[in-house]
Amino acid sequence: MPRLDHLGIAVRSLARAKGIYENLGLSISPEELVEGEQVRVVMIPLGGTRLELLEPTAENSVIAKFLAKRGEGLHHICLRVPDLGAAVEKLKRDGVRLTSEQIKVGAGGHRYVFVHPASAGGVLLELVEGP
Repeated sequence: MPRLDHLGIAVRSLARAKGIYENLGLSISPEELVEGEQVRVVMIPLGGTRLELLEPTAENSVIAKFLAKRGEGLHHICLRVPDLGAAVEKLKRDGVRLTSEQIKVGAGGHRYVFVHPASAGGVLLELVEGP
């Protein structure tokens, strides 16, 4: 059964963005570089889910382009599924559009794929594998 894994938030500066969460007494993971996505990320555990802050490391990265077009804010919603391969195959059979045909490896070594907003009610939906 899928469940909410995290909310991805695009920020211009992790250093600035972390402040509000630290002031609220939340713990913040060490920064992690995800070279394939050209971002630096931190995770903030929050109850049974997390917030993911994403800072671009290159001007042509997806997050940099998002920031230029829309500014800082909610970038994506991530659902955790038990079998990512099976979920992707089912979505493809049902004609769901993905942003990439291949499953990638991201922060924390998690396997993931994004569902295009055109197939998810205007929301960029990330699927990540896990229990």
